[in-house]
Amino acid sequence: MPEKKRYLLRVDQNVYDALEKWASDELRSVNAQIEIILKKALKEAGRTKEE
Repeated sequence: MPEKKRYLLRVDQNVYDALEKWASDELRSVNAQIEIILKKALKEAGRTKEE
């Protein structure tokens, strides 16, 4: 498994609250939820190789 890069992310409190609720609904951490959302967006934009 590739090493994960740490990155500080600042977001609006309302955005974080929505992410936190979404992550909780899917039994994930906020970090994992953000990673899933980013991977999906990158794939849909043709910016990454399909897995």
